[in-house]
Amino acid sequence: MEKLIFEKSVAGRKGYTLPKLDVEKTDISIPNELLRAEDINLPEVSESEIARHFVRLSHLNYNIEQGLYPLGSCTMKYNPKVNEVTAGLSGFVNSHPLMKDANAQGSLEIMYNLSEQLNAITGFDACSLQPSAGSQGELAAILVFKKYHESKGDTKRDKILIPDAAHGTNPASAATAGYKIVNIKSNTSGCVDVDDLAAHCDDTVAGFMLTNPNTVGIFEPKINEISKLIHGCGGLMYMDGANLNALMGIVKPAEMGFDCMHINLHKTFSTPHGGGGPGAGPICCVEKLRPFLPTPHVEKEGETFKLNYDCPQSIGKMHSLFGNFGVYIRAYTYILMNGKDGVHEISENAIINANYIRALIEKEYDVPFKSIGMHEFTISVERQKNEYGVNAMDIAKRLLDYGYHAPTVYFPLIVHECMLIEPTETETPENLKAFADTMNKIAEEARTNPELVKSAPITTPVKRCNDALAARNLKINWNNIEK
Repeated sequence: MEKLIFEKSVAGRKGYTLPKLDVEKTDISIPNELLRAEDINLPEVSESEIARHFVRLSHLNYNIEQGLYPLGSCTMKYNPKVNEVTAGLSGFVNSHPLMKDANAQGSLEIMYNLSEQLNAITGFDACSLQPSAGSQGELAAILVFKKYHESKGDTKRDKILIPDAAHGTNPASAATAGYKIVNIKSNTSGCVDVDDLAAHCDDTVAGFMLTNPNTVGIFEPKINEISKLIHGCGGLMYMDGANLNALMGIVKPAEMGFDCMHINLHKTFSTPHGGGGPGAGPICCVEKLRPFLPTPHVEKEGETFKLNYDCPQSIGKMHSLFGNFGVYIRAYTYILMNGKDGVHEISENAIINANYIRALIEKEYDVPFKSIGMHEFTISVERQKNEYGVNAMDIAKRLLDYGYHAPTVYFPLIVHECMLIEPTETETPENLKAFADTMNKIAEEARTNPELVKSAPITTPVKRCNDALAARNLKINWNNIEK
């Protein structure tokens, strides 16, 4: 079993060498109330032991360089190394966020150009890069909606309509903005039930939040009708941009009737964000919503770029400064490297790859929605559960034994025993087929040796654990871990 770094500690060992003090000592006189009362007991290990310890841990971490990541752009797509090179240029990493505009022209130009590129890809008129995650982008967009309605004196609009297949952050964002949530049903095709939507459209609707393609990977076929319904009752259309990886260069959200959307730069435009960050969730919108975007606005006057804080109708700041600038650099690089044709090809390949895997495994697994999918698709393991007692979590755990990261399980909730698979655009046909073959092999194991699948993973350093108990009884202090 891998020991903790604390358990490897031996008094007197150290993994650093500091230079001799070459400045005059100064008594800092830190107040006692700011000092720790006891020794924090940091581990004492040699330099080589430090290096070996963390290299060993890194080998336990699944990563995109190791193999196919079927959670796709939702969680981790391939991140070209050139992005890291540009983001690490000294002019960017050494710039200070409080420097004067005149001394930050390069950084401001990139922010301005990136905003223009995102507008061109989505078809919108205005953009704010400031939100620091997709969820915060959602909140910013709904706050913009609220400001817009208030500016017209229309204060009776107190509810947001949201499909039952939506990402959980959608209702959370709308509720945080002060709105009531109204659930809209999905039909048997996995799309919005337009009749149910129409029944809820009235003059109290502030907006409709919709992912397109939706969370089961299907492009909403009645998007124009949906847009007319919402606009017809005076509401606004918001698009959750989580699945933009299927649309780039093919169709623009603004042309579908959306008024605003967020974009996950850290997903669609390939910035590593495993482990919770960093992220960036810019919002793009139609012209009438421009005045309400977060401050400051990045603007261009002649050949000069500036930050404009004089925006009296703005929802205000969503971030302490201007957002996660390093993510902007990576996304900007990605767009420039691919160009207009390349951006289109990204989405085409993502769609082809997802449908290829689906075609290879649909005999073994139930595909609940028969429409041709986009960049991702859902399967149901309900048949395996009913016949052999093997559920979606069991199959996800068994994939670990074969060296794959598991796909999303149990989302969206409208699919029982759901697995949501998205391979992205960069996987080769050989890798896709190997993953599909493994999925089919696990389906065979579920029939012939279900206990094997139900006890997985078997080959990993940590075996099957009680996830629910671990979440409720979290122990993160190494001194409290039971031996």
